Amino acid sequence: MSDEHAPVLLPGGGWRLWEQFALRGPGFPADGVLRLAPPGLAEAADKFGPGTDLSGPEWRAFTAELSEAAVRTARRLQEVAGQPRFQAALAWQNPAVLRTGIAPFLRWTPGVDSRSSMPRQREELVAHYWQRFCVKNDTIGFFGPVGWGRWDTSAPDAVTVDPGHGFLAAQEVYFSGWAIDALAKVLAEDRDLMRWIPPRRVSLARCADGTVRVPGRPAQPVGARQMAVLQRCDGTRHTGVIAAELGLDAAEVAEIVTELVRRRWVHWRLEVPAATHPDRALRRILERVPDEAVRQRALAKLAVLERGRDAVRAAGSDATALTAAITALETDFAALTDSEAQRAKGERTAPCRGLVYCDARRSATATAGAGLLAHLEPLQLCLTAARWMTNRFAGAVRARLRTVYDRLHADGEPVDLCTLWLNTLPSPHPEAGDLIDAVQAELRTKWARILDLPPGARRVRRTSAELAEAVRREFDEPGDGWSLARYFSPDVLVVAEDEAALARADVELVLGEMHCALNTMGASLFVYQHPDRGRLIAETTRDFPAPRLLPMLPKELPLKWSTRSRPSLDRPEDHYVAVVDQTGDPHRPRTVLGSDVRVTDRGDGRLVAVLPDGTTHDLLDVYANALTQRVMDRFTLRPEGDHTPRITVDRMVVARETWQLPVAEVDFADEKDEAARFVRARHWRQRHELPRFVFVVSPTEPRPFYVDFDSPVYVTILAKAARRLARKDAGARLKVSEMLPTPEQAWLTDDEGHRHTSELRFVAVDQTVTGAGGQSATGAGESRCAR
Repeated sequence: MSDEHAPVLLPGGGWRLWEQFALRGPGFPADGVLRLAPPGLAEAADKFGPGTDLSGPEWRAFTAELSEAAVRTARRLQEVAGQPRFQAALAWQNPAVLRTGIAPFLRWTPGVDSRSSMPRQREELVAHYWQRFCVKNDTIGFFGPVGWGRWDTSAPDAVTVDPGHGFLAAQEVYFSGWAIDALAKVLAEDRDLMRWIPPRRVSLARCADGTVRVPGRPAQPVGARQMAVLQRCDGTRHTGVIAAELGLDAAEVAEIVTELVRRRWVHWRLEVPAATHPDRALRRILERVPDEAVRQRALAKLAVLERGRDAVRAAGSDATALTAAITALETDFAALTDSEAQRAKGERTAPCRGLVYCDARRSATATAGAGLLAHLEPLQLCLTAARWMTNRFAGAVRARLRTVYDRLHADGEPVDLCTLWLNTLPSPHPEAGDLIDAVQAELRTKWARILDLPPGARRVRRTSAELAEAVRREFDEPGDGWSLARYFSPDVLVVAEDEAALARADVELVLGEMHCALNTMGASLFVYQHPDRGRLIAETTRDFPAPRLLPMLPKELPLKWSTRSRPSLDRPEDHYVAVVDQTGDPHRPRTVLGSDVRVTDRGDGRLVAVLPDGTTHDLLDVYANALTQRVMDRFTLRPEGDHTPRITVDRMVVARETWQLPVAEVDFADEKDEAARFVRARHWRQRHELPRFVFVVSPTEPRPFYVDFDSPVYVTILAKAARRLARKDAGARLKVSEMLPTPEQAWLTDDEGHRHTSELRFVAVDQTVTGAGGQSATGAGESRCAR
């Protein structure tokens, strides 16, 4: 094992890799989808070339062959649909499908009962879920468990796998944050309980010189008693404690707090902090209530949901028991909260739509050796360009924040963080979208000069040695962004013929997604599936020895952010600052309100946030997550166009071959005859020289989906997706990318020898940044509300 003091450095310098990395892969073997391509059918279809008359004896023989193959495929899909683990996965994803789709599909008899429209739809339903469970490297539940690996640079191999014992090493069931929030809202209707819930000052209200200031409003004078109560509304003291500290009557303090709430300076709510285990956070709040009868009444309602969650956990992968347990939990939840137990899917809905979700850890572990590290030099070139992108975006946002600050500070009055924040909404700045678009366009232009792609090429090969000087000239500069911009999380896929090739490092690599300005392994879904969270904290401390300034984040963002993805590598020494969202635990030390944070020029033109204790941090760190949301998926080196080639540098494919194809030209999409649709789809594929295995992105589909052009059922799924898109926008395009590695090239094995698709997610840390982790300075701040 690598010595913890011996860093894993990328060839070329400037970047260090975390010793720990994630091993991502689905929960079902890759060959599951291959069995849905009838042997010999594609070759038989290709005998009918473009322009061939699809009639006559040969055509009738082919349609009969396809019909027989369709029956065999339907039986295979029934075998899939009948698997307990598949049904359990569906129970987590969409339990209603088991009743409305799977049950009637399993009652149908292929080859005997009519293969009408409805059975075909159910075939496609199963096939669609099956491709996700077999070849999508998602991370969720036992059908996408988190795996872990480490570097051992003393080993010559590329990757070695220890399959472990059993498929899963651990599995846990968690509450969605919104579900516990819904219960808290109901509990808050109990006035006897709310007497014991501590009020807290809103982050926008600043106390100074006997007044309360809120951005955009004149300062309001406050009486001595009101100010004394306001200063103690820190979210940790209930009104009885405040009254005792001030020698006042509890009823009078309650009246004052009520008035402060009316003036919108204080919140008096039962608010659950953002947490991986929101139920535990709520339990801690309730257990602080001194009135035993009130406390037990509230805890009893929470216990109903906890028991329901425990029953879901106990059901394991028994789909019948799991569905029953989830249904019972939903029934109890609806009775307790008088609200829906499943959130509707829509543009404003964040992930985790169910009351509970499951995450799991794969038993298999991986070790990456020197053989793999030696092939990662092209990654260093990509990371250098990605750092340039975040630098440019950071510089542009800094300039705009500076303009706003100068306007607010023109009269010489101090500027607090909340005032600046509200004047730069939507965060990090109203022009942020245009800024990153311009930076990305320049990034593409620079890569176009560096790569100099021949027109019409399908395969382009370069070497790191050929590109290094041009990359240095165009992109090389020290990191100069926000704190999170030290991190980049690339997905790397390994292509190997067999285990022997892995052992001798005779592999090719594929760069998947590059997650910019983000350590994705800091998300709750990864952190709490690691066998030793302390190892990940230690890696973080290695990157940031000093305390960091962390913005308090909203609990959810539509489509992207939920309980599973919340950052979970904070340390006690880190500072949290609440600007608009107050989702943290007020009992946590080093938590400050944005109105108590002063923004100032540190003397070199850079703006800093000065905390109440006098320590200073780069202002951009307050905007860190808003900045990252803008850049996280914007790295690219491929030019825009209808077709871009596969680009390989050394042994790493840095861009898969990709097509942007007009949906109006998907001429097989409206073909009703299954045999003709399959043949014409193959014509379309040949016309565009597409590979057999692809992933397709459609603007009307929630995520990319797999297509095997040798499989009629997956061709039909593609045709239907094209029809849906054409109805919505006839001028739209489908994005088609080659699948690389293919299902046949899977190498990750489980303890039964089954092979799974996989990718390695690394964390790359920029070593050119100086002073990372925040700067400490002393100085007197203005008068602020005391905690």
